[in-house]
Amino acid sequence: MARFTTLLLDLDGTLVDAFTTIHRGYVHTLPQFGRPAPTLAEVRRAVGGGIADAMGHFLPPELIPEAIKVHVAYTQQILLEDVKLMPGALELLRTQHARGVKLAVFTNKQAEASRRICAHLGVAPLLQGVFGAGDTPWLKPQREFTAHVLSALGASADATLLIGDSPFDVTTARNAGFPCWAVTTGTHDAAQLQAAGAARIFPSLIALGAALE
Repeated sequence: MARFTTLLLDLDGTLVDAFTTIHRGYVHTLPQFGRPAPTLAEVRRAVGGGIADAMGHFLPPELIPEAIKVHVAYTQQILLEDVKLMPGALELLRTQHARGVKLAVFTNKQAEASRRICAHLGVAPLLQGVFGAGDTPWLKPQREFTAHVLSALGASADATLLIGDSPFDVTTARNAGFPCWAVTTGTHDAAQLQAAGAARIFPSLIALGAALE
């Protein structure tokens, strides 16, 4: 019997590579608010805690609501142009789905955009849910958001694993009482993920999938 019967997977930086899309959104948006276009590295460091948190790395609070509107509107136009699955993502999902493991995307990305991406990349049929920003009043790492997801899936925390790429994911799992296995394909390196308390750290989903076996 599998140790984990439910896998919650973060989206950007974990299951999919959407950093080109995200970066294009900030390059389009920030100059309209008097800020220089950020580098890809700057954007990668900023994201993970939701768009309002990320915008706060570049803009003062009074400009963030309007900047989010601009960013979201533009990103919706280009959402599917550059996004792709991370190496090993499809194989991991197929293998665990075949074993009867409950799989769900658990992200701070806007929920509707997340569902569009999963459908576009062909992984939606392998998932029992895609949970993102706007589905509830909460975001990761708030315990209430995780409780909502587990309830919707009919899942138990003591048999759940969160797979993510940031300290937000590690904290989310810790707050809910289950482990986080982290990958370094996203926003943070191994040292940062270790300092955050990740239970295990992998260079890719390929390596993580092998460890699940």
